[in-house]
Amino acid sequence: MVPQMSVVVVSNRGPLSFGFGSDGELVTRRAAGGLASTLGAAVQGSGATWVAAAITEADRAAAAKGSVEAEGFRLESLVVDDDAYRMFYDVISSGTLWYLFHNLFDLPRRPRIDRRWREAWAAYRSVNEQFAAKAADVADEGATVLVHDYHLLLVGRMLADRRPDLRSVHFSHTPFCEPMTIRVLPDDVAVELFEGMAGYRSCGFHSPRWAANFRACSEAVIGHTPPTYVSYAPADADDISDVAASPACAEQLASLENRIGDRQAIVRVDRIELSKNLLRGFHAFEDLLQHRPEFRQRVVFAASVYPSREGLADYLAYRQEVQSLAERINETWATADWTPILLDMSDNFARSVAALRRYDVLLVNPIRDGLNLVAKEGAIVNERDGVLVLSREAGVYDVLAEHALAINPFDVSGTADAIADALTMAGDERKQRAAALREIAVARSSADWLAEQLEAAHSS
Repeated sequence: MVPQMSVVVVSNRGPLSFGFGSDGELVTRRAAGGLASTLGAAVQGSGATWVAAAITEADRAAAAKGSVEAEGFRLESLVVDDDAYRMFYDVISSGTLWYLFHNLFDLPRRPRIDRRWREAWAAYRSVNEQFAAKAADVADEGATVLVHDYHLLLVGRMLADRRPDLRSVHFSHTPFCEPMTIRVLPDDVAVELFEGMAGYRSCGFHSPRWAANFRACSEAVIGHTPPTYVSYAPADADDISDVAASPACAEQLASLENRIGDRQAIVRVDRIELSKNLLRGFHAFEDLLQHRPEFRQRVVFAASVYPSREGLADYLAYRQEVQSLAERINETWATADWTPILLDMSDNFARSVAALRRYDVLLVNPIRDGLNLVAKEGAIVNERDGVLVLSREAGVYDVLAEHALAINPFDVSGTADAIADALTMAGDERKQRAAALREIAVARSSADWLAEQLEAAHSS
């Protein structure tokens, strides 16, 4: 294995966040977020260098100081022009590639590949070039470069051209679409995208399905494909267990228990994100109330959901739709002492973990998801032998399906039936399923995930 001293990690967001204290001085702390917690746990203290964009004003102030070493990380920040970054991030990364890979486009209306979009693609290319140049500048001779996510698909070819001595691999945290869907992209853009990814020694995915889709798309567009590998990210069991044991979480759990009482609880913990399928989850709950009246007043749906991508109009509209639907269902079915849906739209991690401790049923029903760590995190901290109702379109389905109740995420009545089955499941079966899920959830570590990425970089 390559010594970790020779590793460079490249991602849009880094493992450190910066702010200004009351005295105006720069304050550094460990960043939140999936990559910072999963890969960060393995990289922390290793001497590896992490390259990330300086996004906020505080990030830029830190970047002006050069390399930052804090919390066990060595961070090299990349300062990008504001307008270029907005086009790179909002128009292409979030507004095009995210929709493409998750099959979220409303094709009669979007995408609209116009002159502005072409300008944004040029900005995406330019920002990728800047990331590649920065990585090439900081990497030691023969270093291994681990590039993460859909923001940086073009870096592979650019880095190979600059530094052929480096071994770079890419990892996609999203799903990957099928060849028919990739045809949405203009031909020249699709070729540039797949040629960029072909510059990596290997491209990694959480699920064999996403890897197979990528290979099929690459073959269709450029006639060949780089090696691929499958290596699903672990949940940070220690971190979420520490949060579950914290006084803040205990306080939130007590508040939740006070509202739920002795009822059963269906729980979901998600970003307010189009791919997470919140609306159909609420419709399924209402179907349950309509067709299984014995569950009325006996079950509460606790939805801990928090804002995402509020710079995009679709997401602002979706948030309003989620809130309106929950309110309408409560107005229809609530009684004097029972509120069917407890909707919390605040970004409160301790409360989300409290909900995971309390569920009898955990609903994870994404339209499509690269992995979904909530399904694993719930299994780690749940205290009630809760049952997982899991979409077959979640990347984590491959490893958890045997011990979950599988659903088609578009089938509202089927989801309602699965929830009913979970609520009425016998205690012995609940216990057996919950134990098996927890065993899988804690079986892998961040070090395992890092080792597999390094192995992929040196196996070809």
